[in-house]
Parts: sequence; structure tokens; C-alpha cells
Amino acid sequence: MGALPVFRWRLAPDGYATRRQLRAQGLRPGGQQVAAQLERPRRRRGPLVAYLYRIDLAKPVRPMTPGRWAALAKANAARRICPTCRRDAGYVIPPTLGMCTPCAFPEPSPELRSA
Repeated sequence: MGALPVFRWRLAPDGYATRRQLRAQGLRPGGQQVAAQLERPRRRRGPLVAYLYRIDLAKPVRPMTPGRWAALAKANAARRICPTCRRDAGYVIPPTLGMCTPCAFPEPSPELRSA
């Protein structure tokens, strides 16, 4: 296995793109290996690295099927259900809390507030 060509940040030649750039063009890597990498130097840590793929070998993004749309809707709905109270929170439950806001921060009862 040979070494990957390394380019400085913002100096990659035409014909290469990152995954995000491919996606913005409606493409995906399609099983190809990483063709090159970008490196952005940093002062106190190692460089930031971005992997590049060849645009000419990229394939079009697969279209969403009705089954995939249904699975995605079900997964997103599950992220809105509070595991504690089993209600739809109306928003995606934060993973840091693990439950809806009313369950994580219950209101103190009126008797305790006045004491």
C-alpha cells in the first residue's frame, strides 16, 4: 500500500472532493478508497485531516425508497418519546438528559416553595 498524497488546506487539485462536497453534488464515494488527504496545521495539536475522493469514480446517491422514508420517520419519532413518562415531548430528547425537560427538572410542589 502506497502513501496517500497530502495537500495543504484549500490547495487540493481539481477532481478531488470530501464526502460532504460529494454529497452536495449528489454523489457518494461508492466503495472507492481514499485517494488523498488534506492537512490543516494547528499550533499545539496535530493537524486537522480531511480525506479526499476522486469525483470521476463517485457514484450517484441512492434514492430514498418508501420503506426508507418510513424507517426514518419511525426512528425520528422514537427520539421524541420520553422513556420516563412515555409522552411525545414535541422535540428530540437531549441525549445528555435522557428524558424530557419536565421529567429531568420537575417543578417543586407549592408547599415546598413557600417553606
